[in-house]
Amino acid sequence: MRHARRRVVRRVTQLAAVGGLLLGGTMVTSAVASEPPDPSVGVPYSAKPGTGMGTDLVSRLGTSRTAGSWIDSSGRPVVAVTDEKAAAEVKRAGAQAKMVAHSMSDLKSATSTLRSAPRVSGTSWSLDYQKNQVVVRGDSTVSPSDWSRMTEVAEGIGGFVRMERTEGTFTTRINGAEPILSTAGRCSAGFNVTDGTTDYILTAGHCGPDGSVWFSDDRGRDQVGTSLKGSFPGDDYSLVKYDSGRAGKGAEVVAVGEGEGVRITGVADAEVGEKIFRSGSTSGLREGEVTALNATVNYPEGTVTGLIETNVCAEPGDSGGPMFADGIAMGVTSGGSGDCAAGGTTFFQPVTKALTELGVKLIVAKQAGGAAPAPSQGAASPGSSAPVTGEDVSGLLTRVTDPRNVGPGLLVIAGSLLALVATRWIRTEQDRRAYRQYYSATWG
Repeated sequence: MRHARRRVVRRVTQLAAVGGLLLGGTMVTSAVASEPPDPSVGVPYSAKPGTGMGTDLVSRLGTSRTAGSWIDSSGRPVVAVTDEKAAAEVKRAGAQAKMVAHSMSDLKSATSTLRSAPRVSGTSWSLDYQKNQVVVRGDSTVSPSDWSRMTEVAEGIGGFVRMERTEGTFTTRINGAEPILSTAGRCSAGFNVTDGTTDYILTAGHCGPDGSVWFSDDRGRDQVGTSLKGSFPGDDYSLVKYDSGRAGKGAEVVAVGEGEGVRITGVADAEVGEKIFRSGSTSGLREGEVTALNATVNYPEGTVTGLIETNVCAEPGDSGGPMFADGIAMGVTSGGSGDCAAGGTTFFQPVTKALTELGVKLIVAKQAGGAAPAPSQGAASPGSSAPVTGEDVSGLLTRVTDPRNVGPGLLVIAGSLLALVATRWIRTEQDRRAYRQYYSATWG
C-alpha cells in the first residue's frame, strides 16, 4: 500500500506544478525544493466557461445543436451534436463528433422538471453526456413510494432519463478527521485564496456556518481562523479567514502525504472524462475521473446544484479538500456515497464559481520568469516535487488571534478598538469552550 501510494504521488508530481495549500491533514509551511521563492499574489478566474476545445465548441454552437463534450480514453475531445452541419464544424476544429437525439436544451429541461417535483432527500441527478441521458439516482434512504413517485416524473419526461438505485447514502463528508476542526465538525482545507489584502482558506460551505472558529488541533489551542461568506445549501463553499491575515510560505503547495507536495498553477472548469486527483485529511490522495457535470444532490441538509460528479472515493473528514489535475485547481469536496474500501461517488463544488461569487483569487505558484499562469489555459508547465521542509506543518495554522487583524469596519460598529477586541475575545473563548466540550471524548 505504501509503495502504491508513492506511485500515485510520483504520478501527481509528474502531472503538475501544483500549489494550493494544504491537504491530507497538513498545511505546507515552506517552499518545496526548487520552487519559486514566492507565490504570485493570485490569479483571477475568467468568468468565461470552458477552457478546452470541446467546451469552446459547445459554447459556440449553442445548446440546441450540442449536448455536452467529454475527453475520450485517448485524450481527444468529443462533442455531442444534433445535426450534420454541427458535426462538420466539430470535425473541422479537430475534435470528434457524436450524433445524439437530445440536445443540451432537452437535458436541462428535464433537470428543471425534476427540480420542480417535490424534493426527495437521498436523490441526485446529473447529465451523462456520453450516453445522452439524465441519470437519476436514489440512495438507500429513499423509500419505495418516493422512488416510485420520482420514476413517474422521469417517465413523463421521456426515455432519456435513466433511473438507478445506489448503495449507501448521499452525505456531506464532515466529521472524523483533521486538519481543521470546530464545533461544526471536522473538515479538510481546500485551496489558499486572497482578495489582495487578506488570505483565506477556501473550503466546503457545509463545514460550518459563518462565525465558526477553526482550530488545527482537537484541544482548541491552535486557532486557524473564522468562517465567513459561506453558501450552503444551494452551493457548497465558504472562506476561512486566517487570524494572521496571511497564509504564509508554501501557500501555493498542496501536501499529498509522506512529505510530498505539488504546486497549483491555475484554475479551470472540469471536463467529463478528465483524470483528476483529490486529497483529504481522512483518506489522503486518491485518483479518479470526472463522470458528469451540473449535478444536483439532495442532501438531508438541503439541495446543492452545479456540482462536478466523479468516481473518486471520499470519506467523512474529506469535506472541503481540493480536487485538481495537471496543476489546475478544479473543485472542493462536497459529499457523496460509498467509501475508499468499496468505492463510491463524490461530488465537488467547482472552484471557478466559488472564486467568482466570493470575489477572491487563487494563490498560485509563479512560472519561470516570475509570471503568473493564465487562468484560461488548461495545461500547466511541468512541475517538480520534493519533501516539504521548514517549520512544523501546524505552524502555518497556529496563528492565534492578533489585534492587528481587527478591521476598520468593525471598529465603527463597535465604537472603539477596545470594545471590539473585548467582544472578539469573548466570542473566541465561548467557541473555544464549546469546542473543548464537543471533542472532550477524544482527549487522552
